[in-house]
Amino acid sequence: MPLAFCLIFAMPIVIKTETEIEKMRIAGKLASEVLEMIEPHVVPGISTDELNTICHDYIVNVQGTVPAPLNYRGFPKSICTSVNHTVCHGIPSDKKLKSGDIVNIDITVIKDGYHGDTSKMFCVGEVSPHAKRLIKITQEAMYLGIKQVRHGVTLGDIGNAIQTYAESNRYSVVREFCGHGIGQNFHEDPHVLHYGKAGEGEILEAGMIITIEPMLNQGKRHVKVLPDGWTAVTKDRSLSAQWEHTVLVTQKGYEILTLRQEEIGAI
Repeated sequence: MPLAFCLIFAMPIVIKTETEIEKMRIAGKLASEVLEMIEPHVVPGISTDELNTICHDYIVNVQGTVPAPLNYRGFPKSICTSVNHTVCHGIPSDKKLKSGDIVNIDITVIKDGYHGDTSKMFCVGEVSPHAKRLIKITQEAMYLGIKQVRHGVTLGDIGNAIQTYAESNRYSVVREFCGHGIGQNFHEDPHVLHYGKAGEGEILEAGMIITIEPMLNQGKRHVKVLPDGWTAVTKDRSLSAQWEHTVLVTQKGYEILTLRQEEIGAI
């Protein structure tokens, strides 16, 4: 979510009850299952609009959930598909994926009034080593950010961990977009920046649920939004990668609510 947009439409920080946390667990698991379902379909020759249709049908007809992006402040599709130098909020289209592309698929579903939000990078066919490295480092940066989470730490601790790791690997961190609180609302406070200074910012409390979703660029950090009002791309057309999880803050640490089967034991 664009940082400026988050600030304009800010919502209060909500500490979730045990009942709400259980509903968020369900919504998060359902969101993760959409990414697991779509993986075999991400192949050369398929269009991102076809991926959108497959996901929409699965979300609505199999899961009995609601695709949160559809018609959200005018967004026209059920998922976001961000290819190559698209940073985030890519709108699915009839353009076909080709071997060598990298694509982020961003899924948010609503179940019983609660949101589960997650995204994953996919490699299409044979992908270059430098693209694979960007994807790997971005995922590792997200995991490092998640590992900072526990009651009493600050948002700056998360952002600093992500920024330090990204820049030590010669990548830049996008600053115009941020993670956010989530629950009954798609976007709530706090704003979770993916850069910053340790010890600064909002203090996390047990029961908060946030998204951590860093975007790393192979080139410079600067982005621009296309005339459609949604699609953000790197200004220098360098590759960009993003991963996202919905995370519960606990007294002693964290719980990833959107963990996929392939990640069990990885973090």
